[in-house]
Amino acid sequence: MAALKMAIACAGGARAAAEACGVSVRAVYKWIAADSLPRTEYTGETNYVARLADAAAKNGKPFDASKLKNSAAPGRSAA
Repeated sequence: MAALKMAIACAGGARAAAEACGVSVRAVYKWIAADSLPRTEYTGETNYVARLADAAAKNGKPFDASKLKNSAAPGRSAA
Protein backbone atom coordinates (compact mmCIF):
# COMPACT_ATOMS: atom_id res chain seq x y z
CA MET A 1 0.00 0.00 0.00
CA ALA A 2 1.28 3.46 -0.87
CA ALA A 3 2.56 5.54 2.04
CA LEU A 4 -0.03 8.28 1.55
CA LYS A 5 -2.93 5.84 1.34
CA MET A 6 -1.65 4.06 4.46
CA ALA A 7 -1.32 7.37 6.33
CA ILE A 8 -4.90 8.29 5.43
CA ALA A 9 -6.07 4.88 6.62
CA CYS A 10 -4.15 5.34 9.89
CA ALA A 11 -5.86 8.73 10.33
CA GLY A 12 -9.23 6.98 10.17
CA GLY A 13 -10.01 7.02 6.46
CA ALA A 14 -10.73 9.67 3.88
CA ARG A 15 -13.50 11.40 5.84
CA ALA A 16 -11.40 11.65 9.03
CA ALA A 17 -8.38 12.81 7.04
CA ALA A 18 -10.46 15.48 5.30
CA GLU A 19 -11.78 16.75 8.63
CA ALA A 20 -8.30 16.77 10.15
CA CYS A 21 -6.87 18.70 7.20
CA GLY A 22 -9.82 21.03 6.68
CA VAL A 23 -10.42 19.92 3.10
CA SER A 24 -13.17 18.03 1.28
CA VAL A 25 -13.31 14.25 1.12
CA ARG A 26 -12.99 14.64 -2.65
CA ALA A 27 -9.66 16.44 -2.17
CA VAL A 28 -8.36 13.51 -0.12
CA TYR A 29 -9.43 11.07 -2.84
CA LYS A 30 -7.57 13.21 -5.38
CA TRP A 31 -4.44 12.91 -3.22
CA ILE A 32 -4.88 9.14 -3.17
CA ALA A 33 -5.42 8.95 -6.94
CA ALA A 34 -2.33 11.06 -7.60
CA ASP A 35 -0.40 9.29 -4.83
CA SER A 36 0.87 12.70 -3.77
CA LEU A 37 0.05 15.63 -1.57
CA PRO A 38 -0.65 19.03 -3.12
CA ARG A 39 2.17 21.39 -4.03
CA THR A 40 1.13 23.67 -1.18
CA GLU A 41 2.43 21.10 1.31
CA TYR A 42 5.95 21.64 -0.05
CA THR A 43 5.80 25.41 -0.35
CA GLY A 44 4.85 25.84 3.29
CA GLU A 45 1.31 27.02 2.60
CA THR A 46 -0.27 23.96 4.26
CA ASN A 47 0.72 21.39 6.85
CA TYR A 48 -1.36 18.34 5.97
CA VAL A 49 1.33 15.82 6.93
CA ALA A 50 1.38 17.02 10.53
CA ARG A 51 -2.41 17.04 10.67
CA LEU A 52 -2.59 13.50 9.31
CA ALA A 53 0.09 12.39 11.76
CA ASP A 54 -1.83 13.93 14.68
CA ALA A 55 -5.05 12.20 13.62
CA ALA A 56 -3.23 8.89 13.21
CA ALA A 57 -1.60 9.22 16.64
CA LYS A 58 -5.02 9.86 18.19
CA ASN A 59 -6.19 6.64 16.52
CA GLY A 60 -3.26 4.77 18.03
CA LYS A 61 -1.65 4.26 14.62
CA PRO A 62 1.24 6.76 14.46
CA PHE A 63 3.53 7.01 11.44
CA ASP A 64 6.73 8.86 10.55
CA ALA A 65 5.59 12.21 9.15
CA SER A 66 8.93 13.01 7.52
CA LYS A 67 8.89 9.76 5.54
CA LEU A 68 5.38 10.51 4.33
CA LYS A 69 6.32 14.02 3.26
CA ASN A 70 9.29 12.69 1.28
CA SER A 71 7.38 9.85 -0.38
CA ALA A 72 4.24 11.83 -1.26
CA ALA A 73 5.91 14.72 -3.07
CA PRO A 74 4.18 15.76 -6.32
CA GLY A 75 5.96 15.41 -9.62
CA ARG A 76 8.47 12.84 -8.48
CA SER A 77 9.92 10.65 -11.18
CA ALA A 78 9.90 6.85 -11.21
CA ALA A 79 13.19 6.85 -13.14
